[in-house]
Amino acid sequence: SMEGYPFNPCLTEAHYKEMESKVSSTLSNLDGELKGTYFPLTGMTKEVQQKLIDDHFLFKEGDRFLQAANACRYWPTGRGIYHNDNKTFLVWCNEEDHLRIISMQMGGDLGQVYRRLASAVNEIEKRVPFSHHDRLGFLTFCPTNLGTTVRASVHIKLPKLAANRDKLEEVAGKYSLQVRGTRGEHTEAEGGVYDISNKRRMGLTEFQAV
Repeated sequence: SMEGYPFNPCLTEAHYKEMESKVSSTLSNLDGELKGTYFPLTGMTKEVQQKLIDDHFLFKEGDRFLQAANACRYWPTGRGIYHNDNKTFLVWCNEEDHLRIISMQMGGDLGQVYRRLASAVNEIEKRVPFSHHDRLGFLTFCPTNLGTTVRASVHIKLPKLAANRDKLEEVAGKYSLQVRGTRGEHTEAEGGVYDISNKRRMGLTEFQAV
């Protein structure tokens, strides 16, 4: 979350516009492998929209839970998506939280993914300070992300465990892992491919989370 702004349910339309302006100008100054393009949802053309859908980058208006929490007001004002030229770095502006910063790539080199994320976060925080609490860590609208806010996930094919979801959940629970469907929360696994990530974000370091 960005310092100096309330969580999404309490944001005004002016807040949304101001935050997007700060975020887009900050991201436009990134260079090297982080250099890319910001796409505001407001006024987005059908062509750009389809391209982002094809890349699985485009986020939709919140589900009934977010709507009930009043977190989708003034949609799509102040919302946008940034990705680098290599499509390995992504930022969502004002989806559920103020910012969702994502580093990703094919393969299993989590070290490279983490280094890219850390580098990007450090650059962004120079111009957009984050909300932080001495005891709770980094503050987020969704309480499950409090603390480090780091969710390290891999897409992995588990055909045998997929046939026994209870066993999969048992194994995951043993190692404090969370199991989601192929396309994330509230989705099913496709072809036995699951999104597996750390369950805990609080009470550990970012490195331990990964």
